[in-house]
Amino acid sequence: MQDSLYVALSSQVALERRLNTIADNVANASTVGFRASGVKFEDVVSGTGPRSVSFASSGTTFMSTSNGSKVETGNPLDFAIQGDAWFGIATPAGTVMTRDGRFTLANSGALVTVEGHPVLDAGGAPIQLDPNDGPPEAGADGTLTQDGRLVAALGLFAFEPGADFQRVGNSGILAHTAPQPIVDRQDVGVAQGFVEQSNVNPMLEMMRLIQVQRAFENMSAMIREAGSSVDEAIKALGPK
Repeated sequence: MQDSLYVALSSQVALERRLNTIADNVANASTVGFRASGVKFEDVVSGTGPRSVSFASSGTTFMSTSNGSKVETGNPLDFAIQGDAWFGIATPAGTVMTRDGRFTLANSGALVTVEGHPVLDAGGAPIQLDPNDGPPEAGADGTLTQDGRLVAALGLFAFEPGADFQRVGNSGILAHTAPQPIVDRQDVGVAQGFVEQSNVNPMLEMMRLIQVQRAFENMSAMIREAGSSVDEAIKALGPK
Protein backbone atom coordinates (compact mmCIF):
# COMPACT_ATOMS: atom_id res chain seq x y z
CA MET A 1 0.00 0.00 0.00
CA GLN A 2 2.92 2.31 0.72
CA ASP A 3 4.25 1.71 -2.80
CA SER A 4 1.13 3.22 -4.35
CA LEU A 5 1.62 6.35 -2.22
CA TYR A 6 5.23 6.73 -3.33
CA VAL A 7 4.35 6.14 -7.00
CA ALA A 8 1.59 8.74 -6.86
CA LEU A 9 3.83 11.26 -5.10
CA SER A 10 6.63 10.78 -7.64
CA SER A 11 4.10 11.33 -10.40
CA GLN A 12 2.86 14.55 -8.81
CA VAL A 13 6.41 15.88 -8.52
CA ALA A 14 6.94 15.17 -12.22
CA LEU A 15 3.62 16.73 -13.16
CA GLU A 16 4.41 19.86 -11.17
CA ARG A 17 7.62 20.30 -13.14
CA ARG A 18 5.74 19.83 -16.42
CA LEU A 19 3.15 22.36 -15.26
CA ASN A 20 5.89 24.93 -14.66
CA THR A 21 7.28 24.51 -18.19
CA ILE A 22 3.80 24.85 -19.70
CA ALA A 23 3.17 28.03 -17.71
CA ASP A 24 6.52 29.44 -18.88
CA ASN A 25 5.70 28.58 -22.50
CA VAL A 26 2.28 30.23 -22.36
CA ALA A 27 3.71 33.34 -20.71
CA ASN A 28 6.24 33.67 -23.56
CA ALA A 29 3.94 32.88 -26.47
CA SER A 30 4.50 36.45 -27.73
CA THR A 31 8.20 36.75 -26.85
CA VAL A 32 10.38 37.30 -29.92
CA GLY A 33 12.84 34.46 -30.50
CA PHE A 34 11.53 32.34 -27.62
CA ARG A 35 11.75 28.55 -27.92
CA ALA A 36 9.40 26.35 -25.93
CA SER A 37 10.53 24.02 -23.15
CA GLY A 38 9.45 20.46 -22.55
CA VAL A 39 10.20 17.77 -19.98
CA LYS A 40 11.23 14.18 -20.73
CA PHE A 41 10.38 11.61 -18.08
CA GLU A 42 11.73 8.11 -17.48
CA ASP A 43 10.67 5.24 -15.25
CA VAL A 44 12.79 4.59 -12.18
CA VAL A 45 12.41 0.93 -11.22
CA SER A 46 12.87 -0.17 -7.63
CA GLY A 47 13.34 -3.85 -6.85
CA THR A 48 13.33 -6.82 -9.21
CA GLY A 49 10.91 -9.46 -10.37
CA PRO A 50 7.26 -9.38 -9.29
CA ARG A 51 8.08 -6.99 -6.44
CA SER A 52 9.53 -4.29 -8.73
CA VAL A 53 7.87 -0.88 -8.62
CA SER A 54 8.10 1.84 -11.29
CA PHE A 55 8.36 5.42 -10.14
CA ALA A 56 8.33 8.57 -12.30
CA SER A 57 11.63 10.45 -12.51
CA SER A 58 11.63 14.20 -11.83
CA GLY A 59 12.26 14.72 -15.55
CA THR A 60 14.86 16.34 -17.77
CA THR A 61 14.11 19.68 -19.39
CA PHE A 62 14.76 20.05 -23.12
CA MET A 63 14.18 22.80 -25.68
CA SER A 64 12.05 22.59 -28.80
CA THR A 65 14.20 22.92 -31.94
CA SER A 66 11.42 24.10 -34.24
CA ASN A 67 11.68 27.63 -35.64
CA GLY A 68 9.09 30.29 -35.02
CA SER A 69 7.35 32.13 -37.83
CA LYS A 70 9.04 35.18 -39.33
CA VAL A 71 7.33 38.56 -39.38
CA GLU A 72 8.42 41.45 -41.57
CA THR A 73 9.06 44.68 -39.66
CA GLY A 74 10.85 46.78 -42.26
CA ASN A 75 13.35 47.87 -39.59
CA PRO A 76 16.89 47.54 -41.06
CA LEU A 77 18.24 46.68 -37.60
CA ASP A 78 15.90 43.69 -37.19
CA PHE A 79 17.31 40.32 -38.24
CA ALA A 80 15.81 36.83 -38.36
CA ILE A 81 18.00 33.75 -38.62
CA GLN A 82 17.42 31.39 -41.52
CA GLY A 83 18.23 27.82 -40.47
CA ASP A 84 19.66 26.27 -37.34
CA ALA A 85 21.89 28.90 -35.75
CA TRP A 86 22.00 31.51 -32.98
CA PHE A 87 23.16 35.07 -32.47
CA GLY A 88 25.78 35.65 -29.80
CA ILE A 89 25.60 38.51 -27.31
CA ALA A 90 27.86 39.57 -24.46
CA THR A 91 26.15 39.93 -21.07
CA PRO A 92 27.32 40.24 -17.45
CA ALA A 93 26.37 36.56 -17.06
CA GLY A 94 28.64 35.55 -19.96
CA THR A 95 28.09 34.80 -23.64
CA VAL A 96 24.41 34.26 -24.33
CA MET A 97 22.80 32.67 -27.39
CA THR A 98 19.55 34.12 -28.71
CA ARG A 99 17.21 34.03 -31.70
CA ASP A 100 15.95 37.52 -30.90
CA GLY A 101 17.41 39.72 -33.63
CA ARG A 102 15.94 43.07 -32.59
CA PHE A 103 19.09 45.18 -32.52
CA THR A 104 19.77 48.90 -32.23
CA LEU A 105 22.71 51.17 -33.00
CA ALA A 106 24.24 52.91 -29.99
CA ASN A 107 25.60 56.46 -30.23
CA SER A 108 29.10 54.97 -30.22
CA GLY A 109 28.26 52.81 -33.26
CA ALA A 110 28.05 49.57 -31.29
CA LEU A 111 25.37 47.14 -32.43
CA VAL A 112 23.44 46.17 -29.31
CA THR A 113 20.31 44.30 -28.28
CA VAL A 114 17.17 46.00 -26.98
CA GLU A 115 18.61 45.44 -23.47
CA GLY A 116 21.87 47.17 -24.48
CA HIS A 117 24.08 44.05 -24.70
CA PRO A 118 26.76 44.04 -27.45
CA VAL A 119 26.11 41.78 -30.45
CA LEU A 120 29.09 39.56 -31.35
CA ASP A 121 30.74 38.73 -34.66
CA ALA A 122 31.94 35.24 -35.59
CA GLY A 123 35.18 35.83 -33.71
CA GLY A 124 33.37 36.70 -30.49
CA ALA A 125 34.14 40.44 -30.66
CA PRO A 126 31.49 43.17 -30.30
CA ILE A 127 30.28 44.52 -33.64
CA GLN A 128 31.20 48.16 -34.23
CA LEU A 129 29.60 50.22 -37.03
CA ASP A 130 29.97 53.81 -38.15
CA PRO A 131 27.22 55.78 -36.40
CA ASN A 132 27.37 58.47 -39.10
CA ASP A 133 26.69 56.15 -42.04
CA GLY A 134 23.21 55.10 -40.97
CA PRO A 135 21.76 51.57 -40.76
CA PRO A 136 23.79 48.82 -42.43
CA GLU A 137 22.74 46.63 -45.33
CA ALA A 138 22.93 42.92 -44.55
CA GLY A 139 23.78 40.16 -46.96
CA ALA A 140 22.15 36.74 -46.73
CA ASP A 141 25.29 35.45 -45.00
CA GLY A 142 25.15 38.14 -42.31
CA THR A 143 27.80 40.46 -43.72
CA LEU A 144 27.13 44.14 -42.97
CA THR A 145 27.98 46.99 -45.32
CA GLN A 146 27.72 50.76 -44.92
CA ASP A 147 28.08 53.12 -47.86
CA GLY A 148 29.14 50.16 -49.99
CA ARG A 149 31.94 49.18 -47.59
CA LEU A 150 32.13 45.87 -45.72
CA VAL A 151 32.27 46.87 -42.07
CA ALA A 152 31.33 43.77 -40.04
CA ALA A 153 29.44 40.49 -40.05
CA LEU A 154 26.81 39.14 -37.71
CA GLY A 155 28.08 36.14 -35.79
CA LEU A 156 26.02 33.00 -36.42
CA PHE A 157 26.79 30.13 -34.07
CA ALA A 158 26.05 26.43 -33.81
CA PHE A 159 24.81 25.78 -30.30
CA GLU A 160 23.14 22.91 -28.42
CA PRO A 161 21.31 24.09 -25.28
CA GLY A 162 21.52 20.60 -23.77
CA ALA A 163 19.53 19.32 -20.82
CA ASP A 164 18.43 21.62 -18.00
CA PHE A 165 19.67 24.70 -19.85
CA GLN A 166 19.72 28.12 -18.19
CA ARG A 167 17.65 30.96 -19.61
CA VAL A 168 18.83 34.57 -19.51
CA GLY A 169 16.31 37.34 -20.03
CA ASN A 170 13.31 36.61 -22.22
CA SER A 171 14.77 34.40 -24.94
CA GLY A 172 18.49 34.05 -24.24
CA ILE A 173 20.30 30.82 -23.32
CA LEU A 174 23.54 30.90 -21.36
CA ALA A 175 26.35 29.19 -23.28
CA HIS A 176 28.12 26.86 -20.84
CA THR A 177 30.39 25.63 -23.66
CA ALA A 178 32.01 27.73 -26.36
CA PRO A 179 29.61 28.08 -29.32
CA GLN A 180 31.06 27.29 -32.74
CA PRO A 181 30.90 29.97 -35.46
CA ILE A 182 29.16 28.92 -38.67
CA VAL A 183 30.90 29.76 -41.94
CA ASP A 184 30.35 28.74 -45.56
CA ARG A 185 27.01 27.04 -45.01
CA GLN A 186 24.28 27.62 -47.57
CA ASP A 187 21.48 26.53 -45.23
CA VAL A 188 22.18 29.22 -42.63
CA GLY A 189 21.85 32.98 -43.00
CA VAL A 190 19.86 36.05 -41.99
CA ALA A 191 16.88 37.98 -43.30
CA GLN A 192 17.07 41.74 -42.72
CA GLY A 193 13.90 43.55 -41.74
CA PHE A 194 12.34 40.46 -40.15
CA VAL A 195 12.06 39.01 -36.65
CA GLU A 196 11.36 35.46 -35.54
CA GLN A 197 8.33 34.97 -33.35
CA SER A 198 8.02 32.51 -30.46
CA ASN A 199 7.63 28.88 -31.54
CA VAL A 200 5.06 28.27 -28.77
CA ASN A 201 1.69 26.94 -29.95
CA PRO A 202 -0.72 28.41 -27.35
CA MET A 203 -3.59 26.06 -28.21
CA LEU A 204 -1.37 23.00 -27.91
CA GLU A 205 0.01 24.23 -24.60
CA MET A 206 -3.50 24.77 -23.23
CA MET A 207 -4.42 21.20 -24.20
CA ARG A 208 -1.32 19.94 -22.40
CA LEU A 209 -2.26 22.03 -19.38
CA ILE A 210 -5.67 20.33 -19.20
CA GLN A 211 -4.03 16.90 -19.51
CA VAL A 212 -1.58 17.67 -16.71
CA GLN A 213 -4.35 18.97 -14.44
CA ARG A 214 -6.41 15.82 -14.98
CA ALA A 215 -3.43 13.57 -14.36
CA PHE A 216 -2.64 15.47 -11.17
CA GLU A 217 -6.24 15.05 -9.98
CA ASN A 218 -6.05 11.31 -10.71
CA MET A 219 -2.87 11.01 -8.65
CA SER A 220 -4.51 12.95 -5.81
CA ALA A 221 -7.42 10.51 -5.89
CA MET A 222 -4.96 7.60 -5.78
CA ILE A 223 -3.27 9.07 -2.71
CA ARG A 224 -6.62 9.50 -0.96
CA GLU A 225 -7.60 5.91 -1.77
CA ALA A 226 -4.25 4.59 -0.55
CA GLY A 227 -4.62 6.57 2.66
CA SER A 228 -8.12 5.17 3.19
CA SER A 229 -6.81 1.65 2.62
CA VAL A 230 -4.15 2.16 5.27
CA ASP A 231 -6.76 3.45 7.73
CA GLU A 232 -9.00 0.44 7.07
CA ALA A 233 -6.08 -1.95 7.49
CA ILE A 234 -5.17 -0.39 10.83
CA LYS A 235 -8.75 -0.68 12.03
CA ALA A 236 -9.01 -4.31 10.90
CA LEU A 237 -5.62 -5.50 12.17
CA GLY A 238 -5.32 -3.30 15.24
CA PRO A 239 -5.86 -4.57 18.79
CA LYS A 240 -9.46 -5.57 19.56
